[in-house]
Amino acid sequence: MRRFCDLCIETTNRPRRTGKRSTGEIPGGRCAVLSVVGNTDNLEPAALYLYRDWLPASGEEAHNFPIYCQRLSSPRKVPEA
Repeated sequence: MRRFCDLCIETTNRPRRTGKRSTGEIPGGRCAVLSVVGNTDNLEPAALYLYRDWLPASGEEAHNFPIYCQRLSSPRKVPEA
């Protein structure tokens, strides 16, 4: 089974490890930020842009960590326009 994504939340409490839940940390450091406005059901075009276009042209190197996205608002509350 292919793993699609992980979900995470910020917390000040120490979470309990139960079942398939685990704790982790997003490493610090420099990162690229791409704002996707509107429908975020398919983030593949944005990720492809970062990896295929922006990263090679930037002179930066990818770290050994998967891409992560930060949702700032519920898509149901933000109009696509």
